[in-house]
Amino acid sequence: MTGTTVCLGETMAQVTPADGEELEHSRELRLAVAGAESTVAQYLADLGHRSAWVSRVGDDPLGRRIVASVAARGVDVGGVRVDPDAPTGLYLKDPGPDGTHVHYYRRGSAASRMGPADAGRVDLAGARLLHLTGITPALSEGCAALVELLMERAAQAGVLVSFDVNHRPALWGSHEQAATALRDLARRADLVFVGRDEGERLWGTATAEEIHAHLAPRGTLVVKDGEVGATEFAGSAREFVPAPAVEVIEAVGAGDAFAAGYLSGFLHGSGSAERLALGHRLAGRTLRSIEDYVPADTLERT
Repeated sequence: MTGTTVCLGETMAQVTPADGEELEHSRELRLAVAGAESTVAQYLADLGHRSAWVSRVGDDPLGRRIVASVAARGVDVGGVRVDPDAPTGLYLKDPGPDGTHVHYYRRGSAASRMGPADAGRVDLAGARLLHLTGITPALSEGCAALVELLMERAAQAGVLVSFDVNHRPALWGSHEQAATALRDLARRADLVFVGRDEGERLWGTATAEEIHAHLAPRGTLVVKDGEVGATEFAGSAREFVPAPAVEVIEAVGAGDAFAAGYLSGFLHGSGSAERLALGHRLAGRTLRSIEDYVPADTLERT
């Protein structure tokens, strides 16, 4: 499909206290679907773009629920494999006075078993973008090898690579391993998203300018700085757009929403300020919700 954005990565079943209470005290839990890459795919479909999501899920009710949910948003799920020998991943949100913590149950999950053999299910023919995140290479050696291979194939096919650093410290063997791997992958991508706080945590780069100097990206770099705003570096050009004031209920998922909004603007050929603003607008919807993904098919009417 011409112009398709292909997103690859793990999606898990998500359990959230429906009443906003701490997990151990909540009396009602809500089951949802959450994954960085499929979230981007769903938002892009909401905004009128063609998108596909590639992954593995277990042959279980949670896996079937995930695939059906993502497909219902108009995302092509033909590249999703059902693994009969491994479970679908699960994570639980735990709201608290100092923010929301998450508890992962994903070790040995179906998606963590992805590897180079899965590259054949990633159809780049006619694709415009391949969207990846730093979560996938942290899941297993096979997943890391798959990401490397897909970046190579995308370059050969003339497909742009979008890479969101998405640093998850608990998934990496060591800080040094994460810092090196994520830096190297970011340097190979055409579009890179990174939080200013991620850059400081990973590489000791305290400002957007220091992150840009450290990564020396081959293409466009977008540095997100929470409630402050976001800065785009494209060649010698620099564009900053402040984040609008938002009453934050929960921040989980906002980074993926921002990436999707920015990519939508990019795909539409919008200018730097317009695509940064759309990223902020989409992220704001997520910040005002306890959900990682808030359908955006009504974005222009809200």
